[in-house]
Amino acid sequence: MANSESNPGDRSYVKPEYPLSDITARIIASAMEVHTNLGPGFEEKFYQRAFELELPDHNLVGEREVEIAVNYKGCSLGHKRVDFVIEEVMVEMKAKAALEDVDFVQALSYLKASGNKVGLLINFGGRRLEVKRLAN
Repeated sequence: MANSESNPGDRSYVKPEYPLSDITARIIASAMEVHTNLGPGFEEKFYQRAFELELPDHNLVGEREVEIAVNYKGCSLGHKRVDFVIEEVMVEMKAKAALEDVDFVQALSYLKASGNKVGLLINFGGRRLEVKRLAN
């Protein structure tokens, strides 16, 4: 997914070739609204709180800090928390100057462990909102 700044009603993110595109488009619009209003420079928790408040405005229902089980060969290793699960989409957030490879690896691992088919990695820390679609 390319970086983008546009209006929150932008439907350009709805692409039939992407699974759950309508939901991810509304999630991205929510994130864009938060980034437009807060801008870069805050800690991740502030973006999470603002994002959670934005969800109903985009007809989205989600849960924050969702615990997922991490298993290995049928044995439980413990639990991790993902930032959000919104409908059927896992969302992992960052607030850093730019995403790094380790962020993608972490988000893909969380997506796999969560059992969700689609995820979004969203970075609020840069001058422009960074969004990457992930598929399991």
